[in-house]
Amino acid sequence: MTLMQRLYSLTPDLYKKMGKVILPFGIVIFMYPAVSLKAQTPSDGLMMPSKNICVLFSYDMGTFDRYWEGSYLRSNETIATVDRNMVLPMAAIGILDNLNFYVSLPYVSTESSEPNGGYFTGARGFQDIGFALKYRPIRTELGPGRVSFLGTAGFSTPLTNYLSDYRPYSIGAGAPEFSLRAIGQYELKNQLYFRASAAHLWRGYTEAERDYYYNDGSYYTAWMDVPNAWTFETILGKWLFDTSLKLELSYSNLTSTSGDDIRAYNAAQPTNKVEVDRIGFSAQYYFKSIKGLGVVAYHNRVVNGRNTPKMSNTGFGLTYQFNVIKKQTDEENAQ
Repeated sequence: MTLMQRLYSLTPDLYKKMGKVILPFGIVIFMYPAVSLKAQTPSDGLMMPSKNICVLFSYDMGTFDRYWEGSYLRSNETIATVDRNMVLPMAAIGILDNLNFYVSLPYVSTESSEPNGGYFTGARGFQDIGFALKYRPIRTELGPGRVSFLGTAGFSTPLTNYLSDYRPYSIGAGAPEFSLRAIGQYELKNQLYFRASAAHLWRGYTEAERDYYYNDGSYYTAWMDVPNAWTFETILGKWLFDTSLKLELSYSNLTSTSGDDIRAYNAAQPTNKVEVDRIGFSAQYYFKSIKGLGVVAYHNRVVNGRNTPKMSNTGFGLTYQFNVIKKQTDEENAQ
């Protein structure tokens, strides 16, 4: 499918909501963003200064051997343990002090453990290219601390024609997505802070490699409607050692606004209603001796859900921030 077709699939009047085909075994792959990085991302409270760029390169390792079939937590010996690994390059660009632009492109691979899962081929490839703008209209002193309000608009769409209905091995949902997020943060003078955010995700249609599926009724089309969703996140964080080390505890929730349940012992599909509760911990350290360089590590765990894997994931990454204008000026002066 071309990029223009992906964009058109946000509102395909010709293809009304239609069900899905059932595969020999069932599970849903968790399409909720598994990475919870704290390095100038579209969902945090940080802003890149004007004319600065921060690049991130991270590696995420996720795994699960149980999943919720509707609200029932089930094991599936057919696929054994599923591993989902992701390499994520991302850049944050400071257009203005209060306006940042983001671009990212994950590379995802999936596979099952031996012996049973070894009979099935996983998937790998580039997933969805994502763009976002974050704006901070308010940052002011309030009581014993400082309050900030931010807003983010994001868009992502599949870069490659991967199989979105190949569950649990699909690398993504296969549909374009537009999101709006509101963020509020309050930081005390001792650098303890609390952040909360809420976002709505508008998702388009994905095209399966079949022209029939079941979704509380029969549908004769390859187009599947991926449900929209709400996401909520709360963060408790603390800066330590003169802002060199940042620690965060997080809770996040994703709830689809529509969709169906996985039928007993059948496969998941993009039309499923997904609910996820997740907790996490992250640490990020900025080196004083190497200006601009930082490292980040995190662990997240799904504690409750519906039509989603009981997944845990661990990751680590490198960040590097630099001033574009200063670098160009230094090069010109050296000539």
